[in-house]
Amino acid sequence: MSQQPAARAAVMNDVARLAGVSHQTVSRVLNNHPSVREETRERVLRAVAQLNYRPNALARGLAGRRSRVIGVVSFDTILYGPAATLLGVERAARRAGYGISIVALEQLDRAGVAAAVNRLTEQSVAGVVIIAPLMTAAAAAHSLPTGVPAVVVESDMAGDLPTISVDQVAGARLAVQHLLDLGHETVWHLTGPRDWLEARDRVDGWRQALEGAGRRVPVAIPGDWSPNSGYEAGHHIAERPDVTAVFCANDQQALGMLRALHERGIRVPEDVSVVGFDDIPEAAYLSPPLTTIRQDFDEVGRRCLAALLDMLDAQGPDSPLRHPRVPPTLVARASSGPPPSRRGR
Repeated sequence: MSQQPAARAAVMNDVARLAGVSHQTVSRVLNNHPSVREETRERVLRAVAQLNYRPNALARGLAGRRSRVIGVVSFDTILYGPAATLLGVERAARRAGYGISIVALEQLDRAGVAAAVNRLTEQSVAGVVIIAPLMTAAAAAHSLPTGVPAVVVESDMAGDLPTISVDQVAGARLAVQHLLDLGHETVWHLTGPRDWLEARDRVDGWRQALEGAGRRVPVAIPGDWSPNSGYEAGHHIAERPDVTAVFCANDQQALGMLRALHERGIRVPEDVSVVGFDDIPEAAYLSPPLTTIRQDFDEVGRRCLAALLDMLDAQGPDSPLRHPRVPPTLVARASSGPPPSRRGR
């Protein structure tokens, strides 16, 4: 009596064929890659269950030799933007089954970034994420030795590395257009530090929005991200009865400005409207609650990890290096309103 041949165990290509995807997509689903769409992930997992697919333990062991740690070079700061970016990267790494090793630098210059990357590569990390909000750091990131899988966050400078960032110009345009739509003739701007890429982009967006609307562009007020710079600018604004709207480069500056205007008897938004940038957790609890631009730092982290894992998984040079910028959103609250001329004054 002849025996029936044993049924062939399903392989990854069988799963891919049943799910209608590539075997690379199956591999990404099984390794919790963050760039897979949820609909695709569910379809692959159904195929895995239907075929009773069991990944080859030896193959998974060989593939698993790649480090499950991502190195991160960050700026040693308590500023909300870089800190929230770091948290977004960490969350995305955790969801993808990776840990992170952080090197925080006091100075983001070329030598410091290069030394930090060398320190991380000595730890055999799978790849490196460089949070580079300053122009000097961005230049250093884009001059790293070849062969280091790296992604740059918050930089838009030309180079060969994938770059992930929030669209700062679009965010500033949203803030200014919101104020123009309320009826303000023009919008003043309190800037961030000149050597920060985000500050530069927010100035560009502010100017573009005013010029595009055919409005006068006031002289920008220099700032340094701190509440104190907002406080000092607020006292300056209080001396200018022609100012009805101010766009602050971040929420910390807006906080200081609100305090100064209150001390000078300037009502917000009845006399002057104030808009910030970042949507810090305290923004909704300021007096009045602050209108601001929200950045999706979790999405930045997700795209960052996806780009880095794409580099690690790529079989050739066809993996895209550039990713669309993350769009910001306007959060309208009570600190912005029509100008006094629209209130019957």
